[in-house]
Amino acid sequence: MSENDEIRAASTEPAGERPPPGIDVNVPSVARIYDYLIGGKDNYAADREVARKLIAVAPDLEHDAGSHRAILHRGVRFLVEQGIRQFVDIGSGLPTAQNTHQVAQALAPETHVVYVDNDPIVLAHGRALLAENDRTTVITADLREPASILKNPDVLRLIDFDRPVALMLLGVIHHINDDEDPGGLLRTYLEALPSGSWLFLTHFLHIGPESEQLERVMQGSHKSGRFRERAEIAAYLDGLETVEPGLVYLDLWRPEQPIDEATLSVSQRLVLGAIARKP
Repeated sequence: MSENDEIRAASTEPAGERPPPGIDVNVPSVARIYDYLIGGKDNYAADREVARKLIAVAPDLEHDAGSHRAILHRGVRFLVEQGIRQFVDIGSGLPTAQNTHQVAQALAPETHVVYVDNDPIVLAHGRALLAENDRTTVITADLREPASILKNPDVLRLIDFDRPVALMLLGVIHHINDDEDPGGLLRTYLEALPSGSWLFLTHFLHIGPESEQLERVMQGSHKSGRFRERAEIAAYLDGLETVEPGLVYLDLWRPEQPIDEATLSVSQRLVLGAIARKP
């Protein structure tokens, strides 16, 4: 553990601050675990404990966790270039540098963005970030309850579901367990979107012993996290028009510089991503 890690681990509260009301810092949060992996400070001892267990299985995970942010930036820019001006980012996580609205509005200032997460701490931080941006909002809701999102007044204030929408599900469907019908949930959302809308999806990939160990850690800590087979993930794109290069490792989705697949680490092979259009 580095000196900085020891300092961060010494307190259960980030930067000595009290957590927002209603948040149990003893229960690990997916958003806060990821925040720790990308070097954030809005995480607690329970989150750090899980993150370190994950790193013990895949040591490159801490270094490669930023792949999700990088594909978010490339994907959002692509979608804006396709004319999309409405984004619903479900499972958005804690705000960090260059979030969806910042990337999109830098290219098209009129773009509307709604962030959705089931962790109340995201709402607390998000509202502070977005206080002066009337084209962007954040709500607390759960992907498992589509009506709580699709019919939410704050969502409907910004998103016109009669016009194309980009539905962003980055790193979230794999936290829906098999018995919760992830495919059915996804279809519910896609059915609510008009033709010309887009799905931006990333998902944990089963690659063998490493992913099986990571899944055991996640299921043991917060009862979610499924590393599915490629064919299972591809099935979520059925009926959609997937753009090139298709369903690939995150670093291989339209990289800014050429990348040799043979050089990818274990952690870089743990997640697939794709963007697909609803015809």
